[in-house]
Formats: sequence, structure tokens, C-alpha cells
Amino acid sequence: MKRSLLVEASGGPLAVVVGGANTHDAKLLRQTLEAVVVERPQPTEEEPQHLSLDKGYDNPTGRQAAADHQYTPHIRRIGEEKLDESRQRKHPARRWVVERTLAWLSKCRAILVRYDKKAQNYLALLKFACALLWYRRYNKLCISR
Repeated sequence: MKRSLLVEASGGPLAVVVGGANTHDAKLLRQTLEAVVVERPQPTEEEPQHLSLDKGYDNPTGRQAAADHQYTPHIRRIGEEKLDESRQRKHPARRWVVERTLAWLSKCRAILVRYDKKAQNYLALLKFACALLWYRRYNKLCISR
């Protein structure tokens, strides 16, 4: 079972979709972008909305899905070198934000090891865990004030 997750800049989950393990990531991107649970502000010329993706989305399907949803895609080209001429990174990778959120979700044993037969039940459990993450973030914010 493959999980496709969309997160905001600090790692809060915005959308989650499950698919078959043999499904390519770019094919799940459109479903993931459509599954966003909060109303998204309209992107403008002054404030475009950026979408950072890894090399797996460097194909026409991934780029078209991002463009159809009015995102500015930032996708490293397949075969592109990570370092510039002075051996420094041009733009740091942001993939760790998604990986950290997946690690948070994997702390739930029923998500780490899929016990559910039906994909609907597994998706519901993932969404519940995402809601729990948001509740904990909100609760921590309220306590710190």
C-alpha cells in the first residue's frame, strides 16, 4: 500500500491518499492535490503557491497535475546534479518535511503495519492520525501561550 501525502511548510498534513504499491507517484499526485481538506487561498502573481516535489514527479503527468491545480512546481530534473560549480547546494531539499510527517504517522502501530484488509479503513485510520497530529500541534500552541 502506497501513501501519498501533501503537507504544509512546517509538516502539518493537508491531504492523504492511498493507492496500490505498484502505482507510480505521479499518478497519485492529482488525487492527492484534490484531497486537500482545507480551503486553499487563490494563488496570485504576487503570492504564487509553490509545490516542492522529488525526482519521481519529473514527467509530464506530474508537471501537468501541479499546473492544473495552479501550483508553481519545483521538481529537480532526473540526472540533475545537486551541487553547483563551487560544490555548494543551490537550493536545499525540502523532502525531509514530508518524511518527518510520515515518521510521525508511523508511530501509530496500525499505520506502520497495515492490519486492515480494506483500503477505505486504512485511509480512515490515516486521516484520523492526521487529525490527531493537528490536535496535538494546536494543543501545544495553546499551552505555550
